Amino acid sequence: MTQQDLLNEFLSLPVEAQRQVIDFIAFLRQRYAVVEPAKEPVDDNLANDSFIGMWRDRQDLTDSTAWVRSVRENEWS
Repeated sequence: MTQQDLLNEFLSLPVEAQRQVIDFIAFLRQRYAVVEPAKEPVDDNLANDSFIGMWRDRQDLTDSTAWVRSVRENEWS
């Protein structure tokens, strides 16, 4: 069956049947949709993230570990 034959068959159907065919095609498109893979692979290595080490040059945060520990002790106890 050619595309033209298929179109002629579709057009020969009653309007309600044409709607059902359109709905069925929409259902099939949704069911068999092709999921496109991500364009770029995600780098899960946090060491490569620009967020890591963003404050490394700050002189006022040289002993941030001790400060964090004291805050945690005060807040969590």
